[in-house]
Amino acid sequence: MNWPEQLINEAKRNMAPYDVEGFIIGGGNDKSSLMMVGEAPGEKEAVEGVPFIGRAGDELNKQLKYVGLSREEIFITSVVRSRPYKWVNTSKKGSGGRRKANRKPNQKEIYAHARLLDYQIEKVHPKVIITLGGVAYERLTGDDSKIRDVIGSPHQTKILKRGGGEGYEWTEKEYVIFPLYHPAAVFYNPKIKEDIYQSLDRLREYLKKRIERVDRK
Repeated sequence: MNWPEQLINEAKRNMAPYDVEGFIIGGGNDKSSLMMVGEAPGEKEAVEGVPFIGRAGDELNKQLKYVGLSREEIFITSVVRSRPYKWVNTSKKGSGGRRKANRKPNQKEIYAHARLLDYQIEKVHPKVIITLGGVAYERLTGDDSKIRDVIGSPHQTKILKRGGGEGYEWTEKEYVIFPLYHPAAVFYNPKIKEDIYQSLDRLREYLKKRIERVDRK
């Protein structure tokens, strides 16, 4: 699908004041019944222009295979399409003593990309939106609950979209939201691995009941 240049340029223009780099529109099957929404690109994604590669991408692929899916069967996008970074000190040789480190996107950065995410959801028209991590879950539902308290619990709800003026408003349509941990979460907290696979078991069973097959058009 060709995404409107106007929305892409607007998002890039709105992000100009912030410390971000790269721009990834998304990838996968834009006719799928399933959409995954992540947080933001990391360093490798920003360089190569592909969502979820590197360690997080390998983990996502492993989790998809466990559920019985592949990247070609879903559409993957994110709340923010540019990599938010911060400067940190480092002792690595040749770095000059500083390097860029990933950081969580702030609310202004999330808002800057809101129209593009809204458009993608409207056009892909997924039966199920799988949110990866708390940033994506809160952006769509407005719920700031800890992700550990909501993973693996699907619910049908209206979602937030950017309004005509400032701020957000609720969609008229309802969507099924299925929250999961971000794939990278297990690297920082290996203790959640059991919770991750329990939520993936629930996702697999839910999709069997909700969607007989994922569109492969």
